Amino acid sequence: MIQSITFILLQPVNIYTRKQRLKLALLLAAMLIGIGSLMYTNRLVQELSTEEKKKVELWAEATRQVSDIDSEPGDIGFALSVLTDNTTVPVILTDEFEHIISTRNLDSLQSTDSLYLKNELSEMKAQHAPIEIRFAGDQRNFIYYKDSIILTRLRYYPYFQLGVIALFLMVSYLAFSSSRKAEENQVWVGMAKETAHQLGTPLSSLMAWIEYLRSQPSPDENLVEIEKDVARLNTITERFSKIGSAPALRKENLTAVLDNAMTYIRNRSSSRIRFSLENQQAYDVEVPLNVPLFEWVVENLFKNAIDAMDGEGAISVRIADQSQFVYVDVSDTGKGIAKSKYKTVFKPGYTSKSRGWGLGLSLSKRIVEEYHGGQIFVRNSEPGKGTTFRIVLRKS
Repeated sequence: MIQSITFILLQPVNIYTRKQRLKLALLLAAMLIGIGSLMYTNRLVQELSTEEKKKVELWAEATRQVSDIDSEPGDIGFALSVLTDNTTVPVILTDEFEHIISTRNLDSLQSTDSLYLKNELSEMKAQHAPIEIRFAGDQRNFIYYKDSIILTRLRYYPYFQLGVIALFLMVSYLAFSSSRKAEENQVWVGMAKETAHQLGTPLSSLMAWIEYLRSQPSPDENLVEIEKDVARLNTITERFSKIGSAPALRKENLTAVLDNAMTYIRNRSSSRIRFSLENQQAYDVEVPLNVPLFEWVVENLFKNAIDAMDGEGAISVRIADQSQFVYVDVSDTGKGIAKSKYKTVFKPGYTSKSRGWGLGLSLSKRIVEEYHGGQIFVRNSEPGKGTTFRIVLRKS
């Protein structure tokens, strides 16, 4: 049985390692694609920006030629075609006093609005230095321009692409996490079912031997204790068999259930451990429970408390009815837990002991949250003074 359970437990380690490597490979690939795309797009932007600047300079020269009264009609034909061909780069032609003379490739409906033109001119000044046009008689005009729509879109494209890659990574991470969680659940279920199955055969044999010993003329006086231990093994088997399937919940007297679990642990622990159970209400609190599984949770908390106190100290349980919810606080006077470990203690494999697999609190969390719809967490803890775990249960 130990070999089977060990195989089941070790199996997710290899799966988890492969998943981690695959996630790392995807992350590196996405980063390389993003960096490569950003570099390539930036190069294209620079090249296109240079071309647009050349186009505006050519447009400026064409403007000068058209405006030159000494030019022959045949000389300005090419200049006129250059002026006509500029259909992409927004430009504004001004005099030396920044009075707008003409515009090109701006919104035709808003070009008559002086405020719109002023804002466009300010934007062009912020993007590029103006191109000066000198005429005869020291007259000067200036051409202001800004990036074309295509160039503007191309500048933002890498960031859009990076956003898509980030979205892809997030979706991939969520998919892998969901897949890993499903695999972990399968491992838990497989381990539990296998344990229950393996325990079944020796239990059946033990029960048969008990019946045989009971039928003898003078049964052994220790037979009663043996029957108790076999009954306990039956309870453990039942607990493991319920993992992976929705257990039936019935209204139970919470105080009685806690008292029963406390009595079991008290009879098997040192007399130096003091137990106390307090119901803060004057009535019995009833909540939907699966008794074998919930007792397992409480027993795990008790056992961890005893280990934390090195076999000497006090364990107290308090029940508080808060209308829709019931709070069960389990406190001890043990070593305490560092605040950074409040969530870590519930992860599979975490243990502060030299022995054990660190599964108790992880199982407890699953039982409370997945099977009872409640919560379990470290309410407070102080190193050297003790810890309080809180279980929150629904009343309906």
